Amino acid sequence: MKLFLLRRVVGHSMVPVLPPRTLVIGISVKPNKLQPQHIVILSHDGKEKIKRIDQIDGEKIFVLGDHPETSTDSRQFGWLPITSVNARIIWPRKT
Repeated sequence: MKLFLLRRVVGHSMVPVLPPRTLVIGISVKPNKLQPQHIVILSHDGKEKIKRIDQIDGEKIFVLGDHPETSTDSRQFGWLPITSVNARIIWPRKT
């Protein structure tokens, strides 16, 4: 498990909070430490995505992009296992 992740935002799904090309730093976090409104790096369909946790229901999360017109998120693909979260964004601090 990696402690820190450095990623660059691709796409417009998190605009205006995280515009395309923004560098972000994420930190590995235990699932029980995640909360709604945290922005996370997660794995889905073999890709990493950056989304905001909207809801947590036991072992599942519902994630949304901040720009609904351009975001593919849980409204399309449904709830995800909480274990799909790779890291919580800690910088830039937007949560």
